[in-house]
Amino acid sequence: MKLAIGSDHGGFKLKEGLKQHLAAKGFEIIDVGTYNSDSCHYPEFGAKAAKLVADGVCKFGIVVCTTGEGIVIAANKVKGVRAGLAYNADVARLMREHNDANVIGFGANYVSLEEACERVDIFLNTPFAGGRHATRVQMINDLEK
Repeated sequence: MKLAIGSDHGGFKLKEGLKQHLAAKGFEIIDVGTYNSDSCHYPEFGAKAAKLVADGVCKFGIVVCTTGEGIVIAANKVKGVRAGLAYNADVARLMREHNDANVIGFGANYVSLEEACERVDIFLNTPFAGGRHATRVQMINDLEK
């Protein structure tokens, strides 16, 4: 499975750790940057990762910045993307199960690598429940029209 991953300078170190974790599990990772800790702009990298998901190149995306908020907001501006901030393990599961999220976000200053790895594993292994949740996801999709 292909995954898109992107971060700004504040999320660079966590992004690199997540890449190693996921590559060891056999995922194909497309890293859209940034590639160092020099100051840069999170919307660029959130959008790049999100577009790969929206275009079907990657099944899921992972985005990281200092708080996670800005890069998740940027990712959500891409039509077809449902991104959420995984601030705990339960939310990582529920964003997939109930919201059919396709991009997971992290705030590097508020999560350890161990916690982020646990949450991304939960996210990637949780199926969308469908049912009443499908109606709600369709309502979200209709907002993009």
